[in-house]
Amino acid sequence: MINTVTQDDFNALTEKASQVKRKRAHFNLHETLNANVQRLLMAMEPDTYICPHRHVESHKWEMFMLLSGKIDVLIFDDDGCLLSRIHMSPIATRVIQIPANTWHTYVAQQTETLALEIKEGPYIAQTDKEFAPWAPIENTQEATAFLERLRALSP
Repeated sequence: MINTVTQDDFNALTEKASQVKRKRAHFNLHETLNANVQRLLMAMEPDTYICPHRHVESHKWEMFMLLSGKIDVLIFDDDGCLLSRIHMSPIATRVIQIPANTWHTYVAQQTETLALEIKEGPYIAQTDKEFAPWAPIENTQEATAFLERLRALSP
């Protein structure tokens, strides 16, 4: 089966992200969570908080391609110190590949930010990622304050 994604699909996904509490929305391009390669579109708004995490299995790399908007990718060491901040935009860095076992998060810098994420599957929620012990979990007051800190954090 051939999958097609239109501008209307992009618009609907970014609209959904703006309406939901998490301020992000996903659209899976893979047919099942057991697929060997996971491919998904992700729409994000600046108020979304993605808890820093890593994929601990040695084969669980992650490729992230910016389609529209602006986003920063933050890379941390094991203690939560920022090692790198990579600005992504349509006129700068468009694709990043993150190796397995690398602490990272994304901070959307513009409304209607849209990206394509590709990673090795299958997706198993219990083992897909490890959340950073030095970062707050999603949907807490601490997470809101931490996101504000992430917006300005420099290596």
